[in-house]
Amino acid sequence: MQSYGVRLVDPKAGHESRRGGAGPSDHKAITIDGVTVMVPVHTAPAFESPYVVEKPDAFGNSRITRDGLNLGAVSFPTRPRFYDLTTADGVPYWKIAVLHGRDVLATTVLQTCIRYQSRTKTCQFCAIGQSLAAGRTVERKTPEQLAEVAKAAVELDGVTHMVMTTGTPTSQDRGASILADSAAAVKAAVNLPIQGQCEPPDRDAWFARMHDAGVDALGMHLEVITPELRTRLMPGKAQVPLERYFEAFGAAVPVFGRGQVSTYILAGLGDSKETILTTGERLIALGVYPFVVPFVPISGTPLESHPAPSPGFMHEILGPLARLVRAGGLSASEIKAGCGKCGACSALSTYERETRA
Repeated sequence: MQSYGVRLVDPKAGHESRRGGAGPSDHKAITIDGVTVMVPVHTAPAFESPYVVEKPDAFGNSRITRDGLNLGAVSFPTRPRFYDLTTADGVPYWKIAVLHGRDVLATTVLQTCIRYQSRTKTCQFCAIGQSLAAGRTVERKTPEQLAEVAKAAVELDGVTHMVMTTGTPTSQDRGASILADSAAAVKAAVNLPIQGQCEPPDRDAWFARMHDAGVDALGMHLEVITPELRTRLMPGKAQVPLERYFEAFGAAVPVFGRGQVSTYILAGLGDSKETILTTGERLIALGVYPFVVPFVPISGTPLESHPAPSPGFMHEILGPLARLVRAGGLSASEIKAGCGKCGACSALSTYERETRA
């Protein structure tokens, strides 16, 4: 389903799907056998998917079919109650942070990025500016706004952890300062585990500052590994070399702990299975959780027509990777907050559970 996407008979089922933004974009949360996953619904492959979710009943329950064959029951998380509120300065809460998966609050603190300003620098798969241009979010979420929304999301909807990502600003800290200030405000308002996500900052001292401010887990996302592909697909971000990422991983793990530092790798953009697994093994040895997800082509980006990886390709990666994760003593379930813990955008945590069975 994450490779092919699904067709929805009723696109309005459940709460709103995710369009544009920093990701997961063009997705909708669907619960299958008690597991909530983010599935593409607004992408080109999804429009031709063999998987169809029927219109749900009054309780949000439906079923999924393939080529007319009933595969099982599905449901949709209901619209969060905090979406109906507005901040003290008049901004709807859903423009500040949104629900990912079933119980994760997610926000892009800074909705602009120096990499996005020019097509000669932008990551070819990124849609961070789309939701801002469409008026679905605000450019800069203040620490006070984030604290207000986070507190309500915990109290009204049972949110259990939070993801704070950011576009890369002009400053050399590459967003670490913004994340630290935001995390400190949220932690002062509510006891909520937080993952911060940014590019490696210029100085390793930022890791301790972010951790001391309340960031419990850190994501620094490679996304693409092969140098030639990085230069072609994300020319601006590739200016931060792989060596700096691995230096930063090595410095961050002692601060946050093994398994509390992670990286996103997009399978299906040209990196071979062997490259992803070899890199995964190197990351695990450092104590970094390698969160490998299938690439999803997002409408309106230069790669909107690029095919998603096949289920077979993902199976050949996620099975061996899960065994490497287990052998390295890491686990999605032990991550304090963030994408790896949520697991809704990848089947990796499911493969982990199977290796432990």
